[in-house]
Amino acid sequence: MLTRTLLLAALCASATPALADTIYVRAGRLIDPEAGKVLDHRLIRVENGRVVAVTADAPVPADAQVIDWSGYTVLPGLIDMHVHLADVDQSENVAEPLLHSAMEIAYIGARNARTTLMAGFTTVHNVGNFRAYADVELRNAIARGDVIGPRISAVGAYVTIPGGGGEVTGFAPDVEVPADMRAGVVADAADTTRKVNALFQHGADSIKLIATGAVLAQGTEPGQQELSEDEMRAAVEVAKARGSWVTAHAHGAQGIKAAMRAGVKAIEHASLIDDEGIAMAKAKGVWLDMDIYDGDYIADYGRAHHWPADMLRKNDETTQAQRDGFAKAVKAGVKLSFGTDAGVYPHGLNARQFKYMVRYGMTPMQAIQAATTVSADLLGWSKDVGALSPGHYADMIAVRGDPLADISVLEHVEHVIKGGDLVK
Repeated sequence: MLTRTLLLAALCASATPALADTIYVRAGRLIDPEAGKVLDHRLIRVENGRVVAVTADAPVPADAQVIDWSGYTVLPGLIDMHVHLADVDQSENVAEPLLHSAMEIAYIGARNARTTLMAGFTTVHNVGNFRAYADVELRNAIARGDVIGPRISAVGAYVTIPGGGGEVTGFAPDVEVPADMRAGVVADAADTTRKVNALFQHGADSIKLIATGAVLAQGTEPGQQELSEDEMRAAVEVAKARGSWVTAHAHGAQGIKAAMRAGVKAIEHASLIDDEGIAMAKAKGVWLDMDIYDGDYIADYGRAHHWPADMLRKNDETTQAQRDGFAKAVKAGVKLSFGTDAGVYPHGLNARQFKYMVRYGMTPMQAIQAATTVSADLLGWSKDVGALSPGHYADMIAVRGDPLADISVLEHVEHVIKGGDLVK
C-alpha cells in the first residue's frame, strides 16, 4: 500500500483537474486530417470529454469555460503506433533489462507515459516490454486516473522464438531470465496458440510477433526469419477469434512476406522490404509502420556511448534501406502509419520523425494523417481518436506556427487536452 500511495502522490500531484462538463476551445487554425483541410477560426464544443460540434468561431454563453487557442494551430491528439513505455530505455548494456525489478518498471512506465502525453501523443500502441503485462497494468492505471498518460493499446509481451529478437540476449549462458520475461516465447504453432490465448486472457488488446531477428538484440540478424509462417498464422487465428489483430516486427524481406501471408494487419520496421513485399502490402491492405527516424539516433548516440559493434553494424545495414523502402511505399500508395520505436531513443522526442517522413516522400498533411486518421484506422479506434469531428474524444494539441509549412513545429507542442481535460 505504501508503494502505491507514493506512486500516486508523485505522479498525480501535477495533473490538472478535470474541466467542466462543457467547454469551448477556440482554434486560430484547425487542421482537419479527415478532410485534409485547414480551417480558420474554429470553435470546438466539448461535452463530457467528447467533441459535439465544430463551427466557425462565435460567441459562447457568458458563464462558459473557454480555452483560448486562437493564437495556435490545433490538431487532433497524435498517435504513435510503436512505443515501449513500460521498459527501460535502450543502452550500451545488453543485460540492462535484468537490472530492474517489476516494481521499478511500473514507475519507469508511468514517467514515460506522462512524458509522451506532454509531447502531444494522446494515443499509443505499446508493442512490447520485457516484463510481461507491464503495459497492460500501465494502460489500466491510466484509465483509472492513477497516473496520467496516453490511451494505450497493449500487447502484453513479445511473441518470439527462444533466443530470438524478442528475448533479452547477450548475457552469460548461465544467467537465469525471470519467467515473466519469457511469457511469449513459443516452441511451435500449438505453443503459439496457447501463449497468444494467455496474452489475451491477461488483458492484451492486440498481439506483437517477432517474425525476424532484430537490430538491437544480440545474436539475431534482421534479415533472418525466426517465427515460421505456421506459427504466425496460429497467432492470427487466435486474434481473429477474439476480435483482435496482429502486428509483426519484421525487417527481412522473406519474413515480411511470410507474416503478410499469415494474415497480419501490420508490419513493424519493414527495413529490408523488397518490391514484391511493397506490392503485397498494397494488394492486401497491410499497414507498414516504419520507424525511419531512430536509425540516426542509434548511429549518433550509440557510437558516442559505445553500443555493441554488432548493433551499430546492423543499424548501418538497415537505416538507408528502410528509408528507401519507405519512399517506394509512399509512391505505391501503401498505408503507412506513424510509429517511432520510442524507447530506443528518449520518450517525448516522437515528433522528430515527422520531418523524416516528409523528407522521404510524404506531404506534411500526409505525415499528419499518418499520425492521426491512418493510425486510428489501424488500431480500429477511428470512431474515438485521430480526428476532431463530433463523436470523437476531445484529444487535441496546440502548436505555434504552421505544421504544413514547417512540419518540425510539431516537435514543440505548447498545450495538450486529453478527453476534455487540459493536461498541459
